Amino acid sequence: MKIIDRLKQPTPTFFRKLRNIGIALAATGGAILAAPISLPALLVTVATYLTVAGTVATAVSQAVVSDNEKEPEK
Repeated sequence: MKIIDRLKQPTPTFFRKLRNIGIALAATGGAILAAPISLPALLVTVATYLTVAGTVATAVSQAVVSDNEKEPEK
């Protein structure tokens, strides 16, 4: 299965939630990094790690596909 086909397949519920958390982490880290004020080095380092972790979690979660034809809704 090609990567484009994987991205078009439905994503399981757990990984959709994980993807949304990853997007929030990346956005939070990006907002801290883009702040127009001088921030302590520790805060910038934490924001960098948040951005990387959120981006990786989002990408991995989006690439997971469901083997089932129809996933039961909760």
